[in-house]
Amino acid sequence: MARWHCCNILQTAPDANRLWQFDVKSGALNRESSTAPGGALPSGLAEKSWTSLWQKKLNIAWLPPENIFLRVIELPKSSFGEMLSMVELQLEKLSPVPVAQIVWTLQLLPQAPAENIQTVVVVIVERKVVEDFLGKLETQSYLADQLEVPMLDQLAAMKADEDGAWIYPALLNGQNAALVAWWAGGALRSLSFIVLPAEGDRARSLKEQLAQLIWAGELEGWLTTTPRWHVVAEGAIAGEWETFLRDGLGDPVEVTKPVPTPELAAHTARRATTADASNPALLPAEFSTRYHQQLVDRLWLRGLMATGILYAIGVVIYFCATWVLGYQTGKIEQQVKSISGSYTNTLQLKARGEVLQERQDLKYAALDCWKLVADRLPTGISLQRFSFGDGRKLTLSGVVTPDQVTALTDFCDSLRKAQVNNQPMFIASGVVPNWRQNGNQVTWNFSLELRRTEEDKP
Repeated sequence: MARWHCCNILQTAPDANRLWQFDVKSGALNRESSTAPGGALPSGLAEKSWTSLWQKKLNIAWLPPENIFLRVIELPKSSFGEMLSMVELQLEKLSPVPVAQIVWTLQLLPQAPAENIQTVVVVIVERKVVEDFLGKLETQSYLADQLEVPMLDQLAAMKADEDGAWIYPALLNGQNAALVAWWAGGALRSLSFIVLPAEGDRARSLKEQLAQLIWAGELEGWLTTTPRWHVVAEGAIAGEWETFLRDGLGDPVEVTKPVPTPELAAHTARRATTADASNPALLPAEFSTRYHQQLVDRLWLRGLMATGILYAIGVVIYFCATWVLGYQTGKIEQQVKSISGSYTNTLQLKARGEVLQERQDLKYAALDCWKLVADRLPTGISLQRFSFGDGRKLTLSGVVTPDQVTALTDFCDSLRKAQVNNQPMFIASGVVPNWRQNGNQVTWNFSLELRRTEEDKP
């Protein structure tokens, strides 16, 4: 059984179309709407959307009483499937039109003449009538999932506490008519429609039609006493039918208020949402299949349309963002272009300043190196070559006697650790002099690298 979320009940009447929406879980009336006959229904109330996939919506339409045939039969109590089979065997006899041209369903009534007998109301409608009715609903964008007969709920809601005839006035094709329900022995025995002529002696016509129904009940054996008359109506209609019955029959008439239409719709919603799925439906299967396919197609189209709209919005946002970034880039390029000349001149000036500063530093660095060498050169060590190359490297070479080699090493260490303005002058790496002895003379040389940058500092 489907888990319904809400249920819509549509009544098409000559004066107006009425739509009720009920919450299936609580049974509460969510919304009620009334529109002109043939007018469009409120948007979104009965239309199904993506939310209907997980919040299922049941659309029900009440069939007008015209061309509906009701038959009451009694069957042995059994399972619902067996009763369906028994009804199908009797359809040829029950139906006023060929079985191939009808749709039908049945309703079980709780009242029964005996414990082992079940009263069944068979509803028969000509297929063409149903198709024409569904066509009218489609023009109002109402796709019905089920078709129901409200008279069944009216019968089930009214408790017949005595034997007699219960008359339910109605309009059939604009004529005064009524459904007559005959109760005897605590069970429903017969259902039939009577129609009053538009002109002439209505009371007499009513008496003749009721007399025929009484004779039929006596022939079948369930009507054994004089029936009591009940009119289920209110207002002017109740008074009119009470007058017809008193004038035509001369018997007392009891007037009972009918179940209000919204409450009757609630009865239909409860019955339809809890009905046995195996019960034949008045809605032809091909319509149900077509409506489901239309829903699927509509949801796909809406999904594709939403995707297309989102894609178009994304493209518009992309091009707008591209234009804004391009505009900002153009402004920046214009600014760069406007300052490029001064920027280039600044770089040139900076480079020139660095060159001049480097020359100044090198000039003083060479003098500092010469002063350090002059101050630390031991007596007896001959300096033959003083070279200051690449602005970073100091190279010294000369000759010394073999007994002065140790003094040469101390001289090298002294230079390596020398400071100017409390800052190391050279990189403190493991520098040792290179020397080569040639007889009584030793030729030596070593190189020191100036500490010029912050990276060179300890």
